[in-house]
Amino acid sequence: MVKIVNLQATLLAGLLALAASSGFAGTTVSASNDPSARIDGQMNAMLGQERSAIDRMDSDSLRRLVTPRRSDAGANGAPYSKAWLASFPSPKDAKDGKQLGCLAEALYFEARGESVKGQFAVAEVILNRVDSPFFPDSVCGVVHQGGRSGCQFSYTCDGRPEVIREKGAYAEVRKVASLALHGVADPVTDGATFYHTKGVRPSWSRKFPQTATIGAHKFYRHPDEVAQR
Repeated sequence: MVKIVNLQATLLAGLLALAASSGFAGTTVSASNDPSARIDGQMNAMLGQERSAIDRMDSDSLRRLVTPRRSDAGANGAPYSKAWLASFPSPKDAKDGKQLGCLAEALYFEARGESVKGQFAVAEVILNRVDSPFFPDSVCGVVHQGGRSGCQFSYTCDGRPEVIREKGAYAEVRKVASLALHGVADPVTDGATFYHTKGVRPSWSRKFPQTATIGAHKFYRHPDEVAQR
């Protein structure tokens, strides 16, 4: 719990400074006027107040407190790591229902081999499309737009059934999908609504502004969307 530990360290530093200013350092005193007793009492009272405040917090508030942001997280605790993703509970279907299922399915077939950040990037493209006036206004509508006559995502028109065989990978992308739907992670594609793998170069990629390269994918915005920004 990084922030709580930092708070305790700050309290300790302040109390040590208080002890120094009171002439405690290097001074011999009797038990009856020992300033360390006063310092200990103040520290216990302050830490007790901290513990009481933490005990009153609900689980969502406590999670927000201890989840590191990109600006203050170290290399080992940064968002988009496996450990960061594992710190969140598995999503339940009831809350997000069909939209969660559609997004998780798309991530499984389009990005399950990518890093956590790469999976969030693909999810972001889909959600950016939902927010764009040029695409359907739901996750499922975006994912299945066009069908076999002009699919937007290759797995929806490759002629093969969508069978989930890697259960562990699917559990991971479902968690990514849920967090993306709830806006937990910071944006990483700068508003992209298109992407392709590095192994291909579609004709539209020569005309669209590229916004990011993450893992095996390059990300782009449509020129009309750039003009609106």
